Amino acid sequence: MRQYSVDLTPPWKKPKPVPEVPADPGLVVEEPGSGFCGAVIRCEAGTVTLEDRHGKHRVFPLQPRGFLLEGRAVTLVRPSSGPVRPARTASGSVAVPDARARVARAGRIYVEGRHDAELVEKVWGDDLRVEGVVVEYLGGVDDLPAIVAEFAPGPDARLGVLVDHLVPGTKEWRIAQSVNSEHALVVGHPYIDVWEAVKPAAVGIPAWPAVPRGQDWKTGVCRALGWPENTGAVWQAILARVRSYKDLEPELLGRVEELIDFVTTPT
Repeated sequence: MRQYSVDLTPPWKKPKPVPEVPADPGLVVEEPGSGFCGAVIRCEAGTVTLEDRHGKHRVFPLQPRGFLLEGRAVTLVRPSSGPVRPARTASGSVAVPDARARVARAGRIYVEGRHDAELVEKVWGDDLRVEGVVVEYLGGVDDLPAIVAEFAPGPDARLGVLVDHLVPGTKEWRIAQSVNSEHALVVGHPYIDVWEAVKPAAVGIPAWPAVPRGQDWKTGVCRALGWPENTGAVWQAILARVRSYKDLEPELLGRVEELIDFVTTPT
């Protein structure tokens, strides 16, 4: 005799179906049982590997309703075959699949130092290549008026400049005011150094320490936190913790986006 099974669970007690989401690299999800939140870095048969903002890896089974995506339960599934690319760049922009770097524009973005340039490249590099924008560093802003005059900004060659510690009344602010024009734009963030534009949580500290005036800021930070006083090596460690725009302060994010818009928008 044929046996039949009957589900006697009332409809209102049955779990509602949840969407299936491909575990594409870069997708950020949370495993609710452990509270571990991280980005997908690998998906193999039956498991997914997540990496949190501190670089720690955890492997979890692919189970129904096993993860939270933006606070909602989802079922992660293996991505379809073929190359998989994140849907968004590190800056949060929509990624352009197979986009080739555009021929460099005549316009440029200048930043104060090498660390600034490396941070901009890490977060906005994909966007800048698509737009054909080159970023160069100045090594300081004392000679900015002469540099801008030599560049000779115009309608087809706009110049954007990002300055550290740009607050009213400072030397940097006075220099910026002297070179701003229709085709040259100087903007800045309030931080003494671009290190401070990285959110403390991203590097595992409660806050950036206060450094007495007259002391080199980077060296003072390293001493206060017990870090080696090799500021170049420390910066590389900080930069490695920056994964996307979410690890940066809004005061920097807005200014970089403003400069990209300025040099790429036709007059």
